[in-house]
Amino acid sequence: MMDGLRLDGRVAVVTGGAGAIGTAIATDLAALGAEVVLADVALANDGRRATHLDLASPQSVEEFAGAVGEVDILVHNAGVAIVEPFTESDPAGWDLMWQVNLRGPMLLTKLLLPGMMARGWGRLVFVSSDGARAGSGGEGAYAATKAGLFGLAKTLAREAARAHVTANVVCPGPTDTPMLRRVSEAEPGLVDKIARAIPLRRLGTPADVAGLVAYLCTERAAYITGQTLSVSGGVTMH
Repeated sequence: MMDGLRLDGRVAVVTGGAGAIGTAIATDLAALGAEVVLADVALANDGRRATHLDLASPQSVEEFAGAVGEVDILVHNAGVAIVEPFTESDPAGWDLMWQVNLRGPMLLTKLLLPGMMARGWGRLVFVSSDGARAGSGGEGAYAATKAGLFGLAKTLAREAARAHVTANVVCPGPTDTPMLRRVSEAEPGLVDKIARAIPLRRLGTPADVAGLVAYLCTERAAYITGQTLSVSGGVTMH
């Protein structure tokens, strides 16, 4: 393996670790040598270290941060999406998405970042969405909460740079996950329609997203910070 790609001795937290993309991220980080903590409201039972975390509850976030110990890598992968036209959306749903998609990551980062800075090394990776970067029908409130991660990551990239802590955002495009399949149940043929609109002519996979996230956590990516990177098969381009 090329130098600078191992994560031996590093402790990584992956929120939403029981989901499809979270599991793929955890698998790649573990393959590079990191000790991975899966943090989720639903605990995975795959032999890896898993801890309950409800990002909608500040108390849960604080208890998790107090119990997890020193963390070198924090991957904010958890998210809640409610897909509906904005004019028909329920503000109660906005509150849930704001709590899980933005407030929770902000609080957890506030609690764990000081330790990274004190130790002089850290990686923050925020998994947002191409829907937040480029817009997507039916995702107004979801996109708004996920877009908040852009400003947070860029600010932290500046504030933590001298402590050798990087902060970046990864934006998955259409990705073949159980969440997408559930959303598409109401519209037969939607998945195929989406795939045909992608230049690479396929949906993304959790592994496509995980590969970029894992790389950003390595020493080889030490000079990449404050960036927003899409994994979309070319359906959106900067």
